[in-house]
Amino acid sequence: MTKDQYLRMVEQTGEEIDWDRCPPDGDDFPESTLTALNVFHTLGDRIGSDVGYIGKDFTSLEFILGTYYITDKAQIDWTYELILFLERRAIEDSRKQMKAEYDKIKKK
Repeated sequence: MTKDQYLRMVEQTGEEIDWDRCPPDGDDFPESTLTALNVFHTLGDRIGSDVGYIGKDFTSLEFILGTYYITDKAQIDWTYELILFLERRAIEDSRKQMKAEYDKIKKK
């Protein structure tokens, strides 16, 4: 559900808007966060055939940071921190999905 859908739903039901339940929109994030997300999605993925997703390929990180004009040390650190956070979550999701598929095959 998007923020717009949530706001329309609340308007139709006549309820009061609960901003804690309202999904965030792109405009709700600072520019540095959106840029870091773009850098994360621009980096290539490393995938192992037997283990699934194993992380991002950081060989082009310096070039991509330059492409997005990220030169300030604090902004580079923030971007890298967010990339690592997202990478950890993606690896964990992949691990869970691979385990579920393995368990499904094992039951047959």
